[in-house]
Amino acid sequence: MGVYQHIREAWKKPQETIPELWRERLLEWRREPATVRVERPTRLDRARSLGYKAKQGIIIVRQRVLRGGHTRPQIHGGGRRPKRSGTRLSLRKSYQLIAEERANKKYENLTVLNSYWVSRDGKYAWYEVILVDPEHPVIRSDPSLNWITAKKHLRRVFHGKTSAGQKMRGLQQRGKGVRKARPSRRAHERRQ
Repeated sequence: MGVYQHIREAWKKPQETIPELWRERLLEWRREPATVRVERPTRLDRARSLGYKAKQGIIIVRQRVLRGGHTRPQIHGGGRRPKRSGTRLSLRKSYQLIAEERANKKYENLTVLNSYWVSRDGKYAWYEVILVDPEHPVIRSDPSLNWITAKKHLRRVFHGKTSAGQKMRGLQQRGKGVRKARPSRRAHERRQ
């Protein structure tokens, strides 16, 4: 049994295990701005498993993302043929990746370590994003986290290096045809 086993079990079906707290949180979070800095993680077990430590240079941000269909705005006039006027857009990015990117845009000097799902309702989805300050001396001296201080990890969320980004790029799949995703789909197409 792990240290946070009871938290992990409660978060498997939070609507059933903590219904009153779940409802109160949703009512409160809907009134908040889209990006909110949080003092401590809501899901401590998940945050710790993704690399969170309660130390200087690491912050948690709760990011709200709008759910639902994504439509292209209609272009009126201009003589375009109807083939190009499709309104439905296939969302290649997950809500989690969009949340990570928006959190990083708000806190530009920090780097996204990872993120995890917190809640959702009919309109929104909430994710908590773990952000690290690569210039902080505490992070630079931590042997398990100082890899993020390298320059190549500066905007890693926009390069698809986080877990959500790797999933979007097809790098976390297994089985037949997955070799075509490495080193990237575009690079594989160029090979002869």
